[in-house]
Amino acid sequence: MADGTPLAVDFDATIRRAVADANVPTLLMVLVQLTGELSWLAEPYAPTRGKGLSENDSGGLSDEVQREIKDAAAEAIIAWRAGRAPAIPEPDEALLTRMLSVAMGEHVPDEYGPMIAEDLAAFAGLVEPEARPAAAPPGFSAIVVGAGISGMLAARELRRAGIAVTVFEASERPGGTWWINRYPGCGVDVPSHLYSFADAPYDWPYYYATRDELFAYLEKVAGDWDMNAVTRYGTRVLAARWSDETQRWTVEIEQHGVRASVEANIVISGVGAFGTPKTPSVPGIDSFAGPTTHTAEWPEGFDVRGKRVGVIGNGASAMQVVPAIAPEVASLTLFQRSAHWVAPFEKFRTPVPDSVRFLLAEVPLYRSWYRQRLSWVLNDTLYPALQKDPGWPHPERSLNAQNDGHRRFFTRYIESELEGFPELIEKVTPPYPPFGKRILLDNGWYRTLRRDNVELVTDAISEVTGGGVVLTDGRRIELDALVFATGFDVAHFLASFEVVGRGGVTLREQWGDDARSYIGTAAPGFPNLFTLYGPNTQAGHGGSLIFYLESQMRYVLSLLEQMFAAGATVAEVRGDVTADYNRRVDEAHERMIWTAKGFDTYYRNSRGRVVVANPWRVIDWWRMTNRARAGDFVLRDAAGHEMEAGT
Repeated sequence: MADGTPLAVDFDATIRRAVADANVPTLLMVLVQLTGELSWLAEPYAPTRGKGLSENDSGGLSDEVQREIKDAAAEAIIAWRAGRAPAIPEPDEALLTRMLSVAMGEHVPDEYGPMIAEDLAAFAGLVEPEARPAAAPPGFSAIVVGAGISGMLAARELRRAGIAVTVFEASERPGGTWWINRYPGCGVDVPSHLYSFADAPYDWPYYYATRDELFAYLEKVAGDWDMNAVTRYGTRVLAARWSDETQRWTVEIEQHGVRASVEANIVISGVGAFGTPKTPSVPGIDSFAGPTTHTAEWPEGFDVRGKRVGVIGNGASAMQVVPAIAPEVASLTLFQRSAHWVAPFEKFRTPVPDSVRFLLAEVPLYRSWYRQRLSWVLNDTLYPALQKDPGWPHPERSLNAQNDGHRRFFTRYIESELEGFPELIEKVTPPYPPFGKRILLDNGWYRTLRRDNVELVTDAISEVTGGGVVLTDGRRIELDALVFATGFDVAHFLASFEVVGRGGVTLREQWGDDARSYIGTAAPGFPNLFTLYGPNTQAGHGGSLIFYLESQMRYVLSLLEQMFAAGATVAEVRGDVTADYNRRVDEAHERMIWTAKGFDTYYRNSRGRVVVANPWRVIDWWRMTNRARAGDFVLRDAAGHEMEAGT
């Protein structure tokens, strides 16, 4: 275990101390599996439903009932450690959904049973990841672009399948965005124990990890997976070109100024969506005399202490960097284009108690049920609130009754945090429905806006001058430094390198900012090219990005296995299949929040089409990626002859 986590000199005593701080609904699930006593699922032990992002540690139960559960759990865990096998090592799907229903205080439909079973088994370490013998033909190889989360996952899965792989990473270290982004306050707004690979748990010191903690995790996983053996760091991919003659890809790379070409049968893009920073389009932006930086390019030594700092943008990165630097600057002027809905964030910078870290590390059932409860809160429970109600009388402010309830809750939170600041309340309260833009978590945002040295400006910037900015009302604001918290160009997928498919057509020409692929993974005209975190794969209503990526990679491996079984080495998704899928994507989005009026979101392209967010429930996504349908693809052998799946 990591430094700072107590060693179990006396396991029994340590367990008894640990359960005192444990999450009671999670302990109940451990009790059921270890003892087989289903009476723990009934009154008086059944927890109440939690609120919002709360983990509901007490379960809403009386102190007396909590003590009874904790005492029984301690005895059961001690007996298990002494050698007693769990009474129910692998609950069936019906029992799993019943158990999670009790743990959450709400009904969990039976359709979630298979997905719950898979995730529980993997994260508890009850099953070892099996190598997937893909029966690849001799010499079959893959190139992976990027060594971030997507690239690491792709490389590991391909190697487990027995496929030779080379990873090209432009940076000198793994981690992708978590290596590149280093601005003050940088971190993740998904719980650490959920923002993890399914079979690579970690001893997280905080409930929500900072950038440094996330990078440490990814670097450790890269070491565990021996990524250095297959990765060429400091190597930029310039282009990938398909050859109909060889039925292979030629990838052009550059390392230390030297260019070269490498061939492979398949290319997997792991470049992600947050690789191209977007700077504000304001007249005179290049004339500013002081230092400037985009949050994604924060240079070492960029010192804002004692300076008059302007921050343009108020999205996710601004919500992290502004509270982090506000105490150090002489003044901070925040230029807001549009307000965001912000949720309470009770676990912000809250350390995981050593006792709980001990349980998570030493008791696999506790670790897996703790993660499963987090998953349920952040997965599909929000989905109904994002659906348009055609009969709802107030579509300008909310989508339906549940969404309107969210609006009232968030508004009350704003008013409580900014009590006595009516002008600020008016500025930060969005007019559009909740979840139209990505919900942000309050890590001291509203407290920061109350500071004497912080000003929130909602008037537009007319121009930037050498010494500051001029607003449209003529007001001049003198500044010493400018920070651009303006996000990324996410609508142009795979923008960092050129991709040329069959017939010389480039992906940039075919997509522009209107990317359309099949399950976010494959595009017609580009055989054997697979994109992780491709179009319409962003976890729009909840869930962990890593889960979505793992689902995509499982799909790719399933396709490759069927391709090899058919004697083929090439798979190209059919155009009609892709068109039908995107029609269904668009139809689903027409019923959802991100096509509502009255706000802009990076989920949409220049024509208003949603190209980033995933419209499906998490369970639907899990099903559609569980096994590829080879019939959705044209399969070819190395000579270019079409093959039939299953032959």
